[in-house]
Amino acid sequence: MSGDLGKVAVLLGGCSAEREVSLMSGAAVLEALRRAGVDAHPFDPAERDLCDLKREGFARAFIALHGRGGEDGTLQGALEWLRIPYTGSGVLASALAMDKWRTKLLWQAQGLPTPPALRLTDEDFAAGPEAVSRRVCEALALPVFVKPVHEGSSMGATRVEREEDLWPALEAARRFDGEVLVERFIAGREITIGFLGDQPLPAIEIIAPRGRYDYHNKYFSDETRYLCPAPLPEALAVRLAELTMRSARALGCRGWGRIDLLLEGEDPYLLEMNTAPGMTSHSLVPLAARALGIEFEALCLRILEEARCDEPL
Repeated sequence: MSGDLGKVAVLLGGCSAEREVSLMSGAAVLEALRRAGVDAHPFDPAERDLCDLKREGFARAFIALHGRGGEDGTLQGALEWLRIPYTGSGVLASALAMDKWRTKLLWQAQGLPTPPALRLTDEDFAAGPEAVSRRVCEALALPVFVKPVHEGSSMGATRVEREEDLWPALEAARRFDGEVLVERFIAGREITIGFLGDQPLPAIEIIAPRGRYDYHNKYFSDETRYLCPAPLPEALAVRLAELTMRSARALGCRGWGRIDLLLEGEDPYLLEMNTAPGMTSHSLVPLAARALGIEFEALCLRILEEARCDEPL
C-alpha cells in the first residue's frame, strides 16, 4: 500500500522541551518510510508554516512531535482544519492525554486505578514553601513524585523522599509548567504497554539504573534494561493488556499509543498515556512490536495507514 499513501509529511522537531527527542524520532520514521517506498519528507513546524502542508500537496502527516504543540491537540486541530489525515489520536484525546491531572480525573471517574495526587497552581504556590509542603505531606505523605502537568519525557520530574527536598522539586517542575502534579510514590515495577489500533502489544518491564527512569536513562543510557515481554504471570499479563485498552478507550485514543504504569505486587497503577510515543533507537513501542514480529519499517507503515481526521473527509 506504500505507493498509495501519497506525499507524506513527517512532522518533527517543534518548539517543545522535547524537541531533541522529536528530531530523533522523526529522522528514524522518515528513513523507514523512505525505505518502504513512501514519498516522505521532513517538516518542522518550528521552521515552516503549517499551511505549507496544503500548499505543497501533502496527503498525510505522520506526527513524530512530542510534548506541547505536537501532542496536545493543537496540531491535531490545525490538521483537522487543513483536512490532512494524521497519525494517532484526535484533538480531544490528545489534549486530555497531555494533561496528566485531567487524565487522572477521567480514569478515576471510570474506576481505573491511578495513584492519589494533588494538583498545584500558581495560586497554591503563592502561599509559600512552608504552607505548600505541609499541604502535600498531610494529603499524601512522603515519598512523592513531582512532575509538570503538561510535559513528557520525565522533563522536570523528581522523586522526593525528604521534606526539605520538596520545594526545590516543585520549583524545578514549575520551570516547565504553571501546573504541577504531586503523586503518591508507588514503589513498584515500571511497566509500559503499547497498542496498535485495538491490539495491545507485549508488556515491557523497565529496569533503570538506581531505579530512576529519568530523561538521560530513557534516551541515552545503555544501562537501562528492557524486558520484553515482561516476566509476568499469564493471567496478570492479560489483565494489564485489558487495562491498557480500557484506559485508552476512556480517553478516546485511536491509532496507536502507549500507557505507562507501576505494578505494586499484582496491583497496577496507571500513570500516563502517550499518544505520540518515541520512535528512537531506545523507544519502547518499536521494541514491543518486534516481539510480535513487526519490524520498524512495517510498524511505521501500519501507523501511517491508519492516519485520518476526526471528521470524514
